[in-house]
Amino acid sequence: MEDQKQNHKQTKAVINRLSRIEGHIRSIKAMVEEGRNCTDVLTQISAVRSAVNNVGRVILEDHLESCLLYGHSNMEDDEIIAEIREAIDLFL
Repeated sequence: MEDQKQNHKQTKAVINRLSRIEGHIRSIKAMVEEGRNCTDVLTQISAVRSAVNNVGRVILEDHLESCLLYGHSNMEDDEIIAEIREAIDLFL
């Protein structure tokens, strides 16, 4: 896969989601430093895990659309399918 700047429709949304996740992580760190209840900390970690999975899905969908389906008109169908499989494997 080439390392070139791609045009993605969801960049702003992804950045916003990642910023929220970053803030959430800082909050969890503060909870641990304060000695908060482990159940509360685990609940927040679960929420972050879900948020990371959701942003990953947005990035995967954007990658499939922007990079593979419409971004590489010079690729053969079997190359596109291989790239899709690789992207799914990386995400899962």
